[in-house]
Amino acid sequence: MADSGDTRVAVYLDFDNIVISRYDQVNGRNQFQRDKARAFSTTEQDADPEVADKLARATVDVGAIIDFASSFGTLVLTRAYADWSAPVNAEYRGQLVSRAVDLVQLFPAAAYGKNGADIRLAVDAVEDMFRLPDLTHVVIVAGDSDYIALAQRCRRLGRYVVGVGVAGSTSKSLAAACDEMVTYDALPGVEPPPPLPEAAAKKGTRSGSKKSRTGERPARPETAEEPASAEPESGSRTGSAKRGAQAPRATVPVFAEPGFDDRGDPDPEPEDAQELATRLLERALRLGHEKDDADWLHSSAVKSQMKRMDPSFNEKALGFRSFSDFIRSREGLAELDESSTARLVRLDPKGSR
Repeated sequence: MADSGDTRVAVYLDFDNIVISRYDQVNGRNQFQRDKARAFSTTEQDADPEVADKLARATVDVGAIIDFASSFGTLVLTRAYADWSAPVNAEYRGQLVSRAVDLVQLFPAAAYGKNGADIRLAVDAVEDMFRLPDLTHVVIVAGDSDYIALAQRCRRLGRYVVGVGVAGSTSKSLAAACDEMVTYDALPGVEPPPPLPEAAAKKGTRSGSKKSRTGERPARPETAEEPASAEPESGSRTGSAKRGAQAPRATVPVFAEPGFDDRGDPDPEPEDAQELATRLLERALRLGHEKDDADWLHSSAVKSQMKRMDPSFNEKALGFRSFSDFIRSREGLAELDESSTARLVRLDPKGSR
């Protein structure tokens, strides 16, 4: 794993691109536009519970993306580009703010909702490379072929370019322009998309058949995003229990403040600190194994990765005298090799989840 003192990483998220792609991947092609998810708000009393459920199932785990980017080194800047005035985008506020992501506002410049994220993101990235010459890695979170020129320019300027896109919505040409391309689905901590309910699948099939019979051309997905949380709102009467049951807990960053929500909802019960630390260790080990393709990892490198993912991590605050003691306490998840001066650790091949 790269030493954080040697590598400095900039992350650029075309948030609309990644969220729309995930929604269409989970719920069916072009469903984001058909469901008018861009203007959907779970706080409305008459909100359609079916759309709310689709949004919950297609939630993007921002923490998984940022944690993966941090495995390359120290994150010096992280920016997300979108129209944050859209109700559906505001649902991600907790995830983004808790990870110190710089939100760049892009109001739609045309009636069809195109917000020009690709141009603004590319301009900022090139400017940052000249303004911050010590940047070594650029992570572009998008699958649009519009970013091919940006990836090529970053590589010409000596940066290592990593692309992150949703499977099935990522340009092959963009993948060829990057030094490394990974799919969002393959990131540690990201659950595979749940199967589409039978009723929704049939409805989507009928809708697609109707479009083809009338000869209407499918509309290109607009840039927009889905809410990250489908927890029930206090004012919602319809389908609130269902939405609450579907809300994935994994979308909350491991170090988010308990109950973080600017809307003033009651704080949920804080999660157990030991369990949070266990999940943090597991993700750090999985990232290390995938990046280094090694059976054993240096414990110091694993701890550094955990600190990059969650700066508040401290094994002493959890009651352990050393990081080695912390690892030993996670028997069944991690295995510690103390046969040499360089202490090595790995996911337990027998008991890792």
